[in-house]
Amino acid sequence: MPRGLFVPGDPVAAAGPMTGMMTSAKPRVLLISLFHPELVRGGAQQVCYELFQGLRATGAVEPFLLASVDSSCPALFKSGARITGFDGRENEFVFLSRGYDYWWHTLAEPLLVEAFIEFLGVIRPDVVHFHHFLTLGIDLVSLTRRVLPDCRIVFTFHEFMAICAADGHMIRRTDGSLCRQASPVRCHQCFPDRGPEQFLMRRLWFMRHLSAVDVFTCPSRFMIDHYVNWGIPANKIVHITNGQRSYAEAGAPPAVSARHNRFGFFGQMVDIKGVQIILRAVEMLRGEGFIDFRVEINGENLRYATPAVREEIEAFLAAERARPAAERIVSHNGGYHVDQLAQRMARVDWCIVPSIWWEIFGLVISEAWMFGRPVICSNVGGMARAGERRGGRPAFPDGGPGSAGAHDPPCLHGGWSVAAPVCRPARTAAAGADGGGIPASLQPHGNGDSGTGCGRLIGAWATRKNRRG
Repeated sequence: MPRGLFVPGDPVAAAGPMTGMMTSAKPRVLLISLFHPELVRGGAQQVCYELFQGLRATGAVEPFLLASVDSSCPALFKSGARITGFDGRENEFVFLSRGYDYWWHTLAEPLLVEAFIEFLGVIRPDVVHFHHFLTLGIDLVSLTRRVLPDCRIVFTFHEFMAICAADGHMIRRTDGSLCRQASPVRCHQCFPDRGPEQFLMRRLWFMRHLSAVDVFTCPSRFMIDHYVNWGIPANKIVHITNGQRSYAEAGAPPAVSARHNRFGFFGQMVDIKGVQIILRAVEMLRGEGFIDFRVEINGENLRYATPAVREEIEAFLAAERARPAAERIVSHNGGYHVDQLAQRMARVDWCIVPSIWWEIFGLVISEAWMFGRPVICSNVGGMARAGERRGGRPAFPDGGPGSAGAHDPPCLHGGWSVAAPVCRPARTAAAGADGGGIPASLQPHGNGDSGTGCGRLIGAWATRKNRRG
């Protein structure tokens, strides 16, 4: 176990716990995020930022955002800077992470810890909502409790990083299969250079710090069993689907092509998102002489893929660009921001989500629904639950190009009529959490309605007079 965070000269012990709110007309809520969505695109940070915007729009609470930044944004790092404002925006701050230990998930930079303590002392939030600990440190959770003993602490799990040392994906490194339960021996099999006792100590380390949390939330119900089996008390973890703003304009969704043969991938270009599965399927179909379709890749962050997958994707795209324009099937449009979704979605008839991991919520699935686009996805985890909510159409077993829907005749030969009845804009359907119709997560969240999900929970806690009662 790493050396204790609180060493001689402990700034918390020296200052004493901070109690009581900072004088303010409104309760204060601090949202802590992995990255800022305008710096590094990702579902967890997008959900957190839209919650921040939604809470601010209500006017009932005063929200603050603290988003971590790592070495991928070197221009933001200045000598002596640790927590700074972000781009001149009110109540938005960045945490300049450095010296991070990716095994114990803690910081080796004492001055960053002191800066976080000072930041909490200035903000004095009534509720602190962690959306991640990566690049921040799991021990910042218990530190928050020490500094602010009367605050409420919420923690939203966006994957299984607390459970799984393999980047939180719960994919077996031995054979690439999905893992359904962690144990010291099973984890040792994925990391043979680390003994089983190290995984036991890792679990105890995480439990120690997570014990400071008042309530945990999961955006998909299936996650709860994983975390309860791991050791989170069942009475402290609840399902609250992600809130999400609708970016579709009023009226009919974008028109589809007459042939319904345009497919789109949206998301991170990393191993678990499965873009390489699509490219392998394209090669298979091209080899069989079937070329009457187009695939548009919308994504970035290929630098985070493993070297083997990055090389495979780069080689395919380079070879595709070298072909005559009339022979190209795949085009790479680069990354995108949410305000570009309408334009990108209008270029495709189907969205493919070929993730090879559990895909906790699948933000791109709900984004596709916003624009009336049916989804072809893997049939595991959050993607399978999404498919069930929308009539079970269409899904495929995860893992290989032969399963990626490329040989599904309804998809490539005019099957729009089959999928269209279960794909309609979110604004026209009734809300329902994990039930029929469109889930509550697809309802507008940044237009003043933060009553959905976490917004309702946080708002209620923040306005309670007896915050720890």
